Amino acid sequence: MSFNYPAYQKIQADIKNSPQQTKLLVVSKNRSLDDLLPIINNNQKFFGENRVQEAKEKFSVEFIAKLNLEIHLIGPLQTNKVALALGFFHTIQSIDRIKLVNEIEKVIKKNPEKIITKNFFIQVNIGREPQKAGVQTEELKMLYDKCIKAKLLINGLMCIPPSGQDPEIFFREMQRIRNELNPNLKLSMGMSNDYKQALKFNSDLIRIGSLLFS
Repeated sequence: MSFNYPAYQKIQADIKNSPQQTKLLVVSKNRSLDDLLPIINNNQKFFGENRVQEAKEKFSVEFIAKLNLEIHLIGPLQTNKVALALGFFHTIQSIDRIKLVNEIEKVIKKNPEKIITKNFFIQVNIGREPQKAGVQTEELKMLYDKCIKAKLLINGLMCIPPSGQDPEIFFREMQRIRNELNPNLKLSMGMSNDYKQALKFNSDLIRIGSLLFS
């Protein structure tokens, strides 16, 4: 598996030409550290992992600190992995239920000195797909209010549109939802197959993996 530098350059050019100051989050799940070194050497700082244990085995705390990397959890978080996640990830993008917020609040209160995570995103199930994680849109306000009450710093909203459908419909809806809830929230939306459309809707963070490796 090798790093596709021309694809990386193309994505960066697309970002530069977009109106938003979008950041590229490289999805590094299922990639070895050797796979990632070329992109890290190109001054890429933001990486997204789906599993807590895989991320901890791949990136040492010392390595992250030395290179000033920022690691995001973009996969579902089980309540029994909350303490591990909070002690490792800079940002957790997959807050999607009250039970999870309660557990995060409990762990933070119990061991505040061990917490690395500063920022949280709420994952929205924008396509209402039963097989996908994420809060339903009509329950978003209640979850957001719960997070604020628990003193979690909610930075943004994250979504994964349904495959095989026009993503622009869902990106437009995410914009509307965000503006209604809190216009200052960031949007994490857009992946390898739809990041160009996400840029049109001012995504703050695009999550790209397969396009960058061949």
